[in-house]
Amino acid sequence: MKAFFREILAIVVLAIVIFILLQTTIQSTVVVGLSMQPDFQDGQRLLILKAVYAFHEPERGDVIVFHSPNNSRTDYIKRIIGLPGDTIEIRKGAVYLNDSPLDEPYIADSPKYTLQKQKVPQDSYFVLGDNRNNSNDSHNGWTVPRQNIIGKAWLSIWPPDEWGLAPNYPLQDQLTAFTNKPATVLIKEPIWQQK
Repeated sequence: MKAFFREILAIVVLAIVIFILLQTTIQSTVVVGLSMQPDFQDGQRLLILKAVYAFHEPERGDVIVFHSPNNSRTDYIKRIIGLPGDTIEIRKGAVYLNDSPLDEPYIADSPKYTLQKQKVPQDSYFVLGDNRNNSNDSHNGWTVPRQNIIGKAWLSIWPPDEWGLAPNYPLQDQLTAFTNKPATVLIKEPIWQQK
């Protein structure tokens, strides 16, 4: 009888440990809005890796979920374009990162707005929605503080026809294709809360 209770206790403890581990490393979230189209759709469900940035800093091209700088109860999903210290400018339908235009085949349309050259503050990230002309993002005058980042979009799990890895585009992968040209960045992102 004691062995039976020991086994039950071990199973309960193991279940609690697994539950806590999952809660601290993975989160499920639903995309709300259109700001990340064409790659992410309203109502799409994603898994977010919460622990990934404990091992390395966020990178350009990562699609992240974060608490809105203006309302901590609202979460957004956007693509990181600029890291702390980078300069960003938007003109003539192109985004310029550190004075080099980005090649962005994942966006819905080129931005129809301009943004004067600005430096990304320390411990903050400049983010844009892939649906550039229908996204509340850093072109509206705010950046994402590091502590607001929940995690990196990892996997689309619903609907079934959208199942697969989230489209993140690491900068280093894009730079290798342009070794004899000015640094060009290709970045791609999914969606989450889009306003």
